[in-house]
Amino acid sequence: MSNLRVGVIGGGSWATAIVKILSENLFNVNWWMRDEAVLDHIKNFNNNPNYLSAVTFNPDQLRLFGNLHEIVKQSEILILAVPAAFIHGVVSELNAEELKTKLIFSAIKGIVPDYNLIMGEYLHQIFQIPFENIGVITGPCHAEEVALEKLSYLTIACPDSKNASTMADVLNCRYIKTIVSDDIYGTEYSSVLKNIFAVATGMTVGAGYGDNFRAVLISNAIQEIERFVEKAHPISRDINSSAYLGDLLVTCYSQFSRNRTFGVMIGKGYNVKTAQMEMNMIAEGYYAAKCIFEINQKLKVHLPISDMVYNVLYAKKSIQVELKKLSDQLS
Repeated sequence: MSNLRVGVIGGGSWATAIVKILSENLFNVNWWMRDEAVLDHIKNFNNNPNYLSAVTFNPDQLRLFGNLHEIVKQSEILILAVPAAFIHGVVSELNAEELKTKLIFSAIKGIVPDYNLIMGEYLHQIFQIPFENIGVITGPCHAEEVALEKLSYLTIACPDSKNASTMADVLNCRYIKTIVSDDIYGTEYSSVLKNIFAVATGMTVGAGYGDNFRAVLISNAIQEIERFVEKAHPISRDINSSAYLGDLLVTCYSQFSRNRTFGVMIGKGYNVKTAQMEMNMIAEGYYAAKCIFEINQKLKVHLPISDMVYNVLYAKKSIQVELKKLSDQLS
């Protein structure tokens, strides 16, 4: 067990799963969320009532915070696990001075709306945090399987190998294996794009396409990821490794994938608002589709699958027409 002071910011399923993992290796885990009623419930009943409620925590290990400034003050490492659509609203009350000595890892698989920045760029530009103090936690890993303690893998990316190893050590446990990387751009962009492709996969399920088509779709999706990350940040990387291809596969195929579930509902004819209300969870791929489309106006990478998702969700084009057009472009 370690005395390292790690703080998790967020109250959803992924934040809850990360707190569970950290509890395996740390004497205490700092945990912040905005909802005071949920904090009170955790204090009284030792579980999160809204997400992964079957996971119980040792109350002696948790240090719960409703004050964001206080958890930042009390933590050496911060893990951000708030949906990308809401992260600016959460951290905008902080200032660069509070964060300048912190090591910050993003477990957010999305782009900050309005800024169109992945979290590493956002933290660097808005809070002047040096890139060597910024890291990324990616999959392939679903929170629901962490809750069940099924063997899972996490990729920990940071330009500073020592910082990456520090984070990897506190996340590595009996049911979590960790992989270290220095590719924060590639792993972040890949984790954003795979959510869009999971939405696309779900659309094909809802629209009645079969496994044969989905195999071709996902084969083309990893090619889109490779083209995009190579244009956005060209370094030597193996796109077929688990941080990229593995994360894509689990998100596109898993029953736990909320992005796939969202896509299935869209494919069956639900409108966006109705699908979001019925899920009562955030599908990052919905927001990511617009951000990637806007970013790609400058990069001009060939992204037919991502463009299809944008056209259906934002341009309100017919899903059947768009899937037919896409099918003619895949190979």
